[in-house]
Amino acid sequence: MHRLLVSAVALALAGAGALPAHAASAASAARLYTTQLPRTVRPTHYDIAIIPRAATLDFDGKVVITVDVLESTRSITLNALDMRFSKVSLTSSVGVVLTASVRVDAQAQTATFSFDQPLAPGSYRLAMDYTGKIGTQANGLFAIDYDTASGNQRALYTQFENSDARRFIPSWDEPAYKATFALEVTVPKTQMAVSNMPIAQATDVGSGLSKVRFAVSPRMSTYLLFFGLGDFERATAQAGDTEVGVVTQRGLGGQAAFALSSSQAVLQEYNDYFATPYPLPKLDNIASPGSSQFFSAMENWGAIYTFEYAMLLDPSISTENDKQNIFTTAAHEIAHQWFGDLVTMAWWDDLWLNEGFASWMEGRTTEKLHPEWNTALGAVGVRESAMGRDALATTHPVVQHVETVEQASQAFDGITYGKGEAVIRMLESYVGEDAWRDGVRRYMKAHAYGSTLSDDLWREVEAAAGKPITAIAHDFTLQPGVPMIRVESATCANGMTTVQLSQGEFTTDRPDKTPLRWQVPVIVDRLGANAPVRALISDGKGSVRVPGCGPVVVNAGQSGYYRTLYSPAQFAGIRNGFATLAPIDQLGVMSDSWSLGVAGLQPTSDFLDLASATPVDADPQIWGKISRVFNSINGYYDGEPARQAAFRKFAITRLSPVFTRVGWIAQPGELDTVAILRSNLIGTLSALGDAEVIAEARRRYAAQDSDPAAVPAALRKTILAVVARHADARTWDALHAAAVAEKTPLIKDQMYSLLAFSEDETLAKRALALALTDEPGATNSAGMIGDVAGLHPDLAFDFALENMAAVNERVDSTSRSRYYPGLAGGSADPAMIAKIRAYAAANLAEGSRRDAETAVAGITYRIKIRRERLPAVDAWLAKHRS
Repeated sequence: MHRLLVSAVALALAGAGALPAHAASAASAARLYTTQLPRTVRPTHYDIAIIPRAATLDFDGKVVITVDVLESTRSITLNALDMRFSKVSLTSSVGVVLTASVRVDAQAQTATFSFDQPLAPGSYRLAMDYTGKIGTQANGLFAIDYDTASGNQRALYTQFENSDARRFIPSWDEPAYKATFALEVTVPKTQMAVSNMPIAQATDVGSGLSKVRFAVSPRMSTYLLFFGLGDFERATAQAGDTEVGVVTQRGLGGQAAFALSSSQAVLQEYNDYFATPYPLPKLDNIASPGSSQFFSAMENWGAIYTFEYAMLLDPSISTENDKQNIFTTAAHEIAHQWFGDLVTMAWWDDLWLNEGFASWMEGRTTEKLHPEWNTALGAVGVRESAMGRDALATTHPVVQHVETVEQASQAFDGITYGKGEAVIRMLESYVGEDAWRDGVRRYMKAHAYGSTLSDDLWREVEAAAGKPITAIAHDFTLQPGVPMIRVESATCANGMTTVQLSQGEFTTDRPDKTPLRWQVPVIVDRLGANAPVRALISDGKGSVRVPGCGPVVVNAGQSGYYRTLYSPAQFAGIRNGFATLAPIDQLGVMSDSWSLGVAGLQPTSDFLDLASATPVDADPQIWGKISRVFNSINGYYDGEPARQAAFRKFAITRLSPVFTRVGWIAQPGELDTVAILRSNLIGTLSALGDAEVIAEARRRYAAQDSDPAAVPAALRKTILAVVARHADARTWDALHAAAVAEKTPLIKDQMYSLLAFSEDETLAKRALALALTDEPGATNSAGMIGDVAGLHPDLAFDFALENMAAVNERVDSTSRSRYYPGLAGGSADPAMIAKIRAYAAANLAEGSRRDAETAVAGITYRIKIRRERLPAVDAWLAKHRS
């Protein structure tokens, strides 16, 4: 036992009672979780008063934090960044007041308050007066300026995930330190203030100001707190006991009608699915002009923040794809109201418990509530994107080790989101939808308002399903990489086909790597049978027996997270029967054949065979996949004009009949997927240099003033993108003038983005120079540079490094460590590898270079594909030349 000599003053500070039972329990639980702060003190409640000054980009703050001191200590350390403290005091539960000395550590992003006497365990109130900064990027409290028909406006918003609440309030800014929040703001009474909870009281305090106090929040993490202020309007609908709202800049509420109805429907669906009703009295979705390189929407509890492009439907420019994105964004963020807000991962290691689940719920709910969109096939694309990242040496497990704020920011990637989603889909398929839902319901009830680890979920699902999944889940979440199931043989006897399978590992940059081992749930079906058989492949080998004779498809239904490599004989059977496969399996087989082909594990030409065998009337999403791969191959040929021309001729010949069938003009009653394919094909044919498509886009653009039907709203962005890509200087100037004149922020932002799409390097340089002016808007400049990088990665990267100080001002700090490598990631120049590594060595901590090394890995792989795989494409084209 450790003895502590305590003075009379310290005894008085301790109060009469022992530490509250809930605080003692929290202290015990906290030891399970990672923290960068001392474990001696925990907050339970924040009383916050803010006076923002939008004109001068600063604010005054007062906060009183109720804390529990868990162990005797002479100091209290919490997170604070870009703050100045004018007064700090600590009051005990019996009224004794102590002042504190303050030490701010900008590097650690902390403030430490030291006292003359040791603080005994007990409850205290820590009061601080301070000033802070209002930024112009989406970190902390920030301002966005935007044009309207009546003049320029400035609105304020907050963005705290992952670690920026410390810019707004001194706080224990880590997910496991949950507390309740009472926010009061003094603001212009002509403007609307929005936060997580409804307004409890608003009082006129003179000088055109109003003091607005919001109701006390539930217990939640700091990163979920929100405050917004501006010339807003709000529309509402009811979903059970919850008032659902949308908040927009004044005059645009009608453009949020679809977001409002979608939020209403999704909230009702989730109340049923989780069997734990949404606990707040209201759920707002707040639309903001501008953009971020880090996120499009944020799940603040009761006050979702969403950029306008992901929430509003402008009838003059929005597309079917925009509409679907608005729904999926709402479905994702509302899922977070449970996975993330009600139950929060204890530390950023388990971020996937937030993001993977919200992504999975987004897909599941979209498929259920909008079956006409046929979004089930989209799951294959999510899986493909994740596998592309996961097959590199720079990958990481779904559950990853996070030590720093910068590493936490980098954790928001395709593994956390895409692989997390795909693994959940596979596990749900393995245990069954009902058992999975029951497990999720148990998890919500057991951990509401608390913090969890991944194993807490596996425990509840196992209990509900009566089926062990923890070992499988550990294989796919605690180790990195992509399993590869080889279909060694399939033999038929006595009316049954026996399929021999083996498990390896799919990797794109480590051909000699010793494969890891996974327990892999597989589903096998015979072509045309629709009688799937399930099995679990363990210890690297297994066999499955399916009824009947004939070719088989492995990963039938595409719920598994693995690549399938068929023997040549088995692939030939699938190729010959390709048209009989369900569209989702066509998409899965096609995706595997392309990725395995460019990795050198099967002939690259197999994908071209499948593309050639695909009928013109195949599912639009199959043609969307073919179109995207053709676009990729076209890019691999850059710098090789003769070879590229041969490929382009084939690709245009293959896609043109599909586009002829789809046409420029939407037909009454056509599928939504056809509308999306139309834009996809126009964009790809434009990239392939199709003279007819480019000429028609230019004709329509030139005719729009005299013929309103020339550029239908659903194709406006698509046509403008073609014109911008192939623009000459005169056309670029015309597009620029249109961007300057535009007064609608949603359209204006997109017009400036289009200026960065040009194939012409001279015009690309003009776009880069424009990006560093004030004209595009402070949050749009970084996006413009990124858009230039799409076609000119080397140019954009070199420009950004040459102007790093100016670019850094235009990139939210959460994104910087990934932003610069991302610009270069599309390069195929070997010299770029040294440039990226030099940038990383000079600007990034050694433990925060994952994105830089991933960009290097991608460039290395791209060079390898050009060198080793394109000759096979050349040979196939020569063989099939008409």
